[in-house]
Amino acid sequence: MSVTRASSRTYLRLSILSALGLLAVNTAMAATSENTSINDSNLPQVELDEIVVTATRTPTKTSNVIAQTRVINKEELQRYQGQTVLDVLKRQPGIAFKQNGGLGASSNFYMRGYDSKQVLVLIDGIRYSSVSAGGAALNLLPADQIDRIEVLYGASGSSIYGADAMGGVIQVFTKGSNIDRSSMSVTAGIGSNDHYVYGASAQLANTNGTTLSLSASHNETDGINATRPDPSNQNDPYNKDADGFESDSVSLAVNQRFGDTLLTGASILYSKSTTEYDDGIFEDVHADQENGAAQAYVDWQYMPDASVKIQYGHSVDKSESYAKYPNVFDGTQDQISLVGKNKLLAGEAVYGLEYLTQDLDSTAYSIDDRNVKSAFAGYVVANDRFDAQANLRYDDDSRYGDETTYNLGGAMHLSPNFRVGASYAKGFRAPVFNDLSPAYGGDLNLNPETSDNYEVFAQYDSTRHSTRLTGYRSDVDNLIAYSNFKAKNINSAKIEGISLTSDWEMNDYLFGGSYDYQKAEDSSGGSDDSNSLPYRPEHKGLVYVGYRLPSLDIRAEYQYVGDYYSRITNTDSQFVDNYGLLNISGNYKLTDNLSMTARLNNITNEDYITDIGYNTDGINYFTSLTYNWY
Repeated sequence: MSVTRASSRTYLRLSILSALGLLAVNTAMAATSENTSINDSNLPQVELDEIVVTATRTPTKTSNVIAQTRVINKEELQRYQGQTVLDVLKRQPGIAFKQNGGLGASSNFYMRGYDSKQVLVLIDGIRYSSVSAGGAALNLLPADQIDRIEVLYGASGSSIYGADAMGGVIQVFTKGSNIDRSSMSVTAGIGSNDHYVYGASAQLANTNGTTLSLSASHNETDGINATRPDPSNQNDPYNKDADGFESDSVSLAVNQRFGDTLLTGASILYSKSTTEYDDGIFEDVHADQENGAAQAYVDWQYMPDASVKIQYGHSVDKSESYAKYPNVFDGTQDQISLVGKNKLLAGEAVYGLEYLTQDLDSTAYSIDDRNVKSAFAGYVVANDRFDAQANLRYDDDSRYGDETTYNLGGAMHLSPNFRVGASYAKGFRAPVFNDLSPAYGGDLNLNPETSDNYEVFAQYDSTRHSTRLTGYRSDVDNLIAYSNFKAKNINSAKIEGISLTSDWEMNDYLFGGSYDYQKAEDSSGGSDDSNSLPYRPEHKGLVYVGYRLPSLDIRAEYQYVGDYYSRITNTDSQFVDNYGLLNISGNYKLTDNLSMTARLNNITNEDYITDIGYNTDGINYFTSLTYNWY
């Protein structure tokens, strides 16, 4: 069924009753019975100080990481059944987005003022992105195939992972990395716009050190009408029809431990999807996509305080469009890395070698392949008095030659719960193939982007509370931007901002939020000097309140996104107005084996856009049931 704003109030009542009715009825019952019968020590705890690996390439507590880091764990991901990784990330601090329609439609995201092309996305350590366009198709990755997401803000990732990480690193971890017992589950869900999801998963573990995880799902929706009518054109040629989306996804992970010193494994995440869109008067216009990444590794701890890991990975990004002007983009990346770790004195040294090849099978490009050879080294200190991180990386790009990046950072613990710190990072990014192709507005003479990035912060952590205030500045040279659909190097751009995040737990209640102030502008001195970079809102914030018991987890959130421009020229016709969205989501354990998940988005039926000319959905819901066998 399709949601129309004309019937929003009636539909609001029906949606609440149908999607969240059972959850609401049981909330009071659960609160009454469990508060009287369950000891506080048995209640689930919010892990505010989690272990992350993306920020340093070695396991480190978030309370010891220098750069701002965000973790979306599997408990939080349960609230996004039937949605994509982009739906998860666009509600995180410091991340803005735009989307040309509903589920599965083309999209882009921006982190700390950097375009998605300047943010490196990894799946289990393997690069996942479009070789042609540069950004990662997070709008095609299903959230229910994911175990965990780590977000590393800022350019420190450049000296750890190389080019494309000027704005940060997002690492997606597939299911199967932390299996402690065998289980199976099946899920079925339904939502607005004839949205249906069904899937199954199995996790197996034995006493011989073998674990196996297999998950598959199907996701389909009739969608919404992607394009907005042009009020000035009564003969608007674009189809006023719903643009659907359909996707089949599978993930597999297998690990084998040999004693206490050797661990081997492999994993794959693959998605095949079809997205409908509008292209003039032409009907049955759609794109078929294949996206995913696979990897295999051997991790050997050859000494008590030393280990080495070798990993090979392959990722694919293929899109074939059926429209007025059909296109085929078939990109692949192959990556092999060798990473060593040694504990030394008060810290740990991390070092390694990497080799990356990128290939694009398309007739539209005169340049369609490159390779990058890399070497890196780093040192991490993490204790209860002082934290420090230093990294140095050398990249040799077959198209652009060699580049050296580095970062230095430190933090002082002024008390057991309070610390302050600062860091500096050098960033680098080579143009992607679209940037170089004249057929897509590119220029073969584009120069690589470079950046200087500064960050200071103050952070307070306790067992039930974490608050961090971060200030940052980035000076970017040769920023690649598009004006009148032509790529050009802006001589310089400046990004300044403040990010505040705060998360609290009080008894069974969770609450908190985030606020981001950001000013991203052209500073080249040309005709667009001091203009805002496109799709970067100056203000963005989110507040939430939740209630959690062993069998119940419910949360309400309000997100505000300030206004911005859709083009660098910043004209009135390119102005996108601010908007606010109210959402509620919940998980309820009906029995020991059966659980229910429900989500109601845009409760106030806000009429908003994220890009000129494209619709967004009004009030919409999704609810699912999952049955588990243990």
